[in-house]
Amino acid sequence: MRDIVILLVIACGALYSLKRPWVGAILSVWISLMSPHMEFGWLAASMPVAQAVALSTLVGWLMSTDRTNPFEGAPTRWFMAFWVWICVTLPFSFYFGASLSLWERSMKINLLVLMALGLVNTRKKLDWLIGIIVLSLGYYGVKGGIFTILTGGNYRVWGPGGFVQGNNELALALVMLLPMVRYFHLHAANRYVRWAALGTLILLPFTILGSHSRGALLALGGMGAFLWLKSDRKIVGGALFVALAVAVLAFMPAHWWERMETIQTYEQDDSALGRINAWWNAWNLAKANFFGGGFSIYTHEVFAKYSPEPDRVHAAHSIYFQVLGEHGFIGLLIFLGIGGATWLHCRKLIIAGRLDADLKWAADLGALMQVSMVGFALGGAFLSLAYFDMPYYQMAVVVVAHRLVSAHRAGVAGGVRGAEPTVGASPGLVPPGRVA
Repeated sequence: MRDIVILLVIACGALYSLKRPWVGAILSVWISLMSPHMEFGWLAASMPVAQAVALSTLVGWLMSTDRTNPFEGAPTRWFMAFWVWICVTLPFSFYFGASLSLWERSMKINLLVLMALGLVNTRKKLDWLIGIIVLSLGYYGVKGGIFTILTGGNYRVWGPGGFVQGNNELALALVMLLPMVRYFHLHAANRYVRWAALGTLILLPFTILGSHSRGALLALGGMGAFLWLKSDRKIVGGALFVALAVAVLAFMPAHWWERMETIQTYEQDDSALGRINAWWNAWNLAKANFFGGGFSIYTHEVFAKYSPEPDRVHAAHSIYFQVLGEHGFIGLLIFLGIGGATWLHCRKLIIAGRLDADLKWAADLGALMQVSMVGFALGGAFLSLAYFDMPYYQMAVVVVAHRLVSAHRAGVAGGVRGAEPTVGASPGLVPPGRVA
């Protein structure tokens, strides 16, 4: 029965996206991040539903006149430069066959992000994009939080599959999601949605800690400190953060604390030593190979040539060293450029909101997305998630918001503040509040 319902929803959405392709772009994000056909289905899990939705959306996009140039904005140009570069490095891969399948996966993600950039062009559509990201991963956060509470934190929370299959990967995704949930908590007009967002904000830390991920704990702490610095109400915000942290940490069992304490003794931890060895492997490989080694470099042959300890074959477990080893120093520079350009766009949103009360929503969004980026930058230092689609969807959110702000300011300059159709307040929003 669940198979029928899921397939029916996806089929109807795919058909409707021929007429309204932006719906297909949102549906593609849902399928990509949540994988509902795998979570709730059985027969549906083996069907190429993502490809079907993407194809119908692409056809609708080509037929539609309601679209935007997806390549506008500095973050988008850095994003496209990165994907061009991995096309350049592909022929130089050490193991071309193994790298090709991973390259194809990256190209599919690229297409989905471009569809979002080209089809999400109003405030209402932007709200839908943010909302579907929150719903897709928030579902697992709520479920994991309840599980952690009911089991007293004695068991690890694992991800559903895909990029977030592991406990560490799911935890980092939820760390990044927290600021986006906060945005909905601030802006939802419906009080039930606000209460749901508040409940999700409370449960997500339980899931993150329940994953027993040390990297996520560091990312959560760093992100919380940055959020406190961005807050207009540091005393109240700091007190609430400390109170919530004490309540959640006090709930965790003794063996959880024992695992977290190994952060201070990483030189005695085999997993940590394996990561450090993999980082040296990536560094040495990139110095010797201008184009890197391709997507598949984690083999005994490669480690025997470039790592200090050849027997410690380990995944990169760092977005930075992952890109460095696979695509060289140029690839890493471009990868960092995506984050830098997105950060500056967030800064522009914050400034615009300070200058125009009608754009306060954009200021809140920009500040909170910076908080999320801090979480990814810190947590990603310990995980191989350089191609995880969520950060790129968040980039798309920032780029679209910046376009709407620019359109609004151009309308105000032309004396048509109330006539700008792409920046009017969405029916689902209320006047924005403070970040914390």
